Amino acid sequence: MTMNFKELESLIKEAFPDAILEIKDLAGDENHYSATVISSKFNGKTKIEQHKMVYNALKGKMGNELHALALITKEKNGPTT
Repeated sequence: MTMNFKELESLIKEAFPDAILEIKDLAGDENHYSATVISSKFNGKTKIEQHKMVYNALKGKMGNELHALALITKEKNGPTT
């Protein structure tokens, strides 16, 4: 099984509604993605905590429907609009 772009985007946006999100399908196979997620929910969290938050948002699909995710997370400062 694979995870399509829209499903990946939806799961992340559901957990991080204020996120600035950039996703790329690295191999064109719906199995290897990179994602940059910028959210105020990361403020004050370590990189490890931030990455765990994203993996939790994937609801167990990482390693199953989604084989690889190169992840960059950043804190979002300022108002969340």
